[in-house]
Amino acid sequence: MVPVRNSLPHLILFFMVLFMFVKLAAATSTSFTVLGGEEATRVLKLAVEDRVLISFTVVGGDNAIRFCLVFPNGTVRDFGDLGYFHYTFVCDFEGDCVLRFSNVGSSVDKLVTLNYEVEHYIFGVPQMLFLAIVIATVCVVMVASFILLGKFH
Repeated sequence: MVPVRNSLPHLILFFMVLFMFVKLAAATSTSFTVLGGEEATRVLKLAVEDRVLISFTVVGGDNAIRFCLVFPNGTVRDFGDLGYFHYTFVCDFEGDCVLRFSNVGSSVDKLVTLNYEVEHYIFGVPQMLFLAIVIATVCVVMVASFILLGKFH
């Protein structure tokens, strides 16, 4: 068995990689109730060139709720009364995207099941692919340096 010397850097690198993957695996599905006569909002933090997919389903009453989307640049887009919604877009500005669900015209509570996915891009490459390339490059450099250093002993 080969003794492992200076395993602290390996342990730190392992936990950094583990933390990155756990951070990227955040849930993107939620359910909430919009009470009759009230509004509910959800905020998505977006960066430039993020690809965003939003979909939701409404249950309760007439199965429709008024939906409005406020983009990070302040543009407001009102989609009207919807029971099911599916929309994708590419973010042009960094900031908060506000999803506004309004149940003001009804006295019946409505359950909204919201699914959203935000795919971050780094240098025009999806974040997961970019991180995989970085990890593969680091591994190749480490193997090459191990081989080269082994030749001089």
